[in-house]
Amino acid sequence: MLSALLAHGHDIRTLGPATRAPGLDCTARAAGYEQRIAEEYSWDGLRRGSSPFLVIQHTVLGEGRLDYSGTRHRLRPGDCMLVTVPHAHRYWLQRGGRWEYFWLLLDGREALRMARDIIAAAGPVLRPGPEVTDRLAAACLMLMTAPMTPGIAATQAFAAMAALHDAATGGRAPAPALPPGIARVTDHIHRNLGAALTVDRLAGIAGMSRAHFTRRFTAATGTAPSAHVMAQRLDRVERLLLATEMTVTEIAGVTGFADGNYLAKVFRRHRGVSPLDFRATRAERT
Repeated sequence: MLSALLAHGHDIRTLGPATRAPGLDCTARAAGYEQRIAEEYSWDGLRRGSSPFLVIQHTVLGEGRLDYSGTRHRLRPGDCMLVTVPHAHRYWLQRGGRWEYFWLLLDGREALRMARDIIAAAGPVLRPGPEVTDRLAAACLMLMTAPMTPGIAATQAFAAMAALHDAATGGRAPAPALPPGIARVTDHIHRNLGAALTVDRLAGIAGMSRAHFTRRFTAATGTAPSAHVMAQRLDRVERLLLATEMTVTEIAGVTGFADGNYLAKVFRRHRGVSPLDFRATRAERT
C-alpha cells in the first residue's frame, strides 16, 4: 500500500465536521502526502490551539527534525513521528533541506489515550517494519480518496493507531514481575498518592538504603522513584479532572501537591495546558 500511496502522489484532504460523530473517540481530521523543499516549515506543539489532537507523520524521503521536550531527533526515511497537541515539541525542515512524508491528524479520547501509551512504550519516533508502514499508508490513502463517512473516518484512524501500537509493543516478551520490595513500593505509591512520598520513605518500605533502593527501583521500572511518583500523580489528576467536578485545589489535596497553584504549574509544564483547559477541551468531546 505504500507504493499505491506514492503512485497517488502529493495530496491533502481535510475532513469536515460531519465525519466526526459523537461517540467515535478515535477519528480522523485530515490526511496528506506532501513534499517540502528548501522552504520555511515548522510546527510548535504549544502554538496550535488548546483543542487536543495527535499527528502521525511518516518520513518517505529526505529528513526532518523533531525537538521533543528538549530531546532532538532526526527523522529519516522509515521513521514515523507520533506527537500529541498541545505538548512541548517542535518539528521542522532544516534550511535548504528536503522532507517528503505522509501524515494523519487524529483526535478523540481513545486516540489520545493510545498515543500516550505508545509514546510511553517507544518514544515519539518509531521505526515500523514494512507491514506496519503499509497499514499506515493504507489508512492515509483511504482517508484521502474514499467517500467519507464518520464510520470510515473512525475505522481508518483506529487502524493507524493499532498499527503503531503493534510497532511499539509487538514481539516483546511480557514485562517481568517486579521484585517483592519494589512491588510493595509501587503498590504503596498507588494507594497513597496524597501522602508524602519521599525517596527515603519509599526506601524504608522496600527495606533498602536510599542509594540501593534508587538503583533497584530505576532498573526494575525504567524510571527513577521521584519521576514514577510524579507520573502516577499526574495520571490521577487527569482522571479526577475528567471523572469528577472537584476543583483544582481539591484535586491537589488528594494527589500530593502543596496547593492548586503548584499543581497547575506542574500540570502545564508536563502536559502543555492548564488543568481547567484540559478538562474543558475533553468535556467538549463527551
